[in-house]
Amino acid sequence: MRADPQLAVAEAYLEGLVNVEKERAPQRARLSLAPIRALLDRLGAPERGLSVVHVAGSKGKGSTALFAEAVLRAAGARVGTFTSPHLERWTERFRVDGEEVAPERLAAAVEQLRPHVDALRAAGGEQVPSFFDATTAAALLIFRDVRVDHAVLEVGLGGRLDSTNAVSPAVCCITSIELEHTDLLGDTLAAVAAEKAGILKPGVPAVCGDLPREALAVVERRAQELGCPLARLGREIEFEAEAAAPDLTQLRYREGDLRFDAELRVPGAHQAANAALAVAAVRRVLAPEDPARFASAARAGLAAAQLPARVEILSRAPWIVVDAAHTQASARALAEALQRLAAPVDFVLSISAGKDTGAILAALVPLARSLTLTRADPARSLDPAEIAAAARAVDPNIALRVVPNPHLALRAAREALAPDAVLCATGSVYLAGIARRVLRAPAPAATGR
Repeated sequence: MRADPQLAVAEAYLEGLVNVEKERAPQRARLSLAPIRALLDRLGAPERGLSVVHVAGSKGKGSTALFAEAVLRAAGARVGTFTSPHLERWTERFRVDGEEVAPERLAAAVEQLRPHVDALRAAGGEQVPSFFDATTAAALLIFRDVRVDHAVLEVGLGGRLDSTNAVSPAVCCITSIELEHTDLLGDTLAAVAAEKAGILKPGVPAVCGDLPREALAVVERRAQELGCPLARLGREIEFEAEAAAPDLTQLRYREGDLRFDAELRVPGAHQAANAALAVAAVRRVLAPEDPARFASAARAGLAAAQLPARVEILSRAPWIVVDAAHTQASARALAEALQRLAAPVDFVLSISAGKDTGAILAALVPLARSLTLTRADPARSLDPAEIAAAARAVDPNIALRVVPNPHLALRAAREALAPDAVLCATGSVYLAGIARRVLRAPAPAATGR
């Protein structure tokens, strides 16, 4: 596909703005709602009147957002969805009715906000928009222009001071809380929870996952202060998960008079939890009068939902899996899913600097037949030699090789894959994006001599 020249200009412009999440030494002081509020005001408040499902969390927020989108669409709504980061294309972040927006629409939105961003940058002070401010504003402009019924917004970082928190949501969702971005969000679960709970708004209903006790106490206290009706997974919202097949999960949902079973096209109890939260959130937005009819829509939506790079199975003969796991929790969830395939795993791994490499490898190496270590992003990925040393600390006898070029690493791993083994590319969002492109392409034909 030829790159759209207008979109290329828009991408370059956005990349030139401050991106806190990509900075080597992030500055907490740069997190503020003042810039996004100033930008939205100049744009005519595109967020005003928008019915928003606002999703925060340390893990699972992207999956929950996509499940919510799918359930809303199955219920007949026109839906806009804003998520981050993207895997392959910028347009992935901006979806309308389950499809990426056209490049020219995104380019037009960026062109519309550009003079306002430039004016705020020229004025200086505390209202200089960041990358996230601009992309959030672009999403809201698009959703206003195409007249969506509901918008699903995934928090980019934290919650309280995230750009998406400039909206007035119809429902708030907190999927999970663990230590993350401690330089920006704090180094205790209570501190991180306070940032996540910052998305709660007075009187607006909220749902949350099965949170650690320390974190849950913070969320419950904030909800009580604001008068937010709070439903908790495992309490008011009940669910059960059962593996229906190596790549399918059966969800049983129970909340008051809403009871149904649904099949998810993704393995893992954690995804069943995300799906249950999405259903609970959408139920509070739509307030359906007929539980049976809503259950039918929820069942259809969940069955249709697709989650790129979340234990994404690209091939079943042989098994080829792509997952963006880059934390201890997500690596453990991936390992649990891979165990269901009951086959040795050849991993292609790239891990970003600053991640808990030892914990990720501790979850994955016990399943590995081999490791191919690469560097998906020259600036942000760890030197494969560092990963190799950490892997040998877990298993001194692990078979591993280093192939610095990720495209070559993936192709080589696929060519060497035995019929009874699994190929899994994981460790970072960067590698997942490359792997989806490389491993979906047809394997080169074998050549004789």
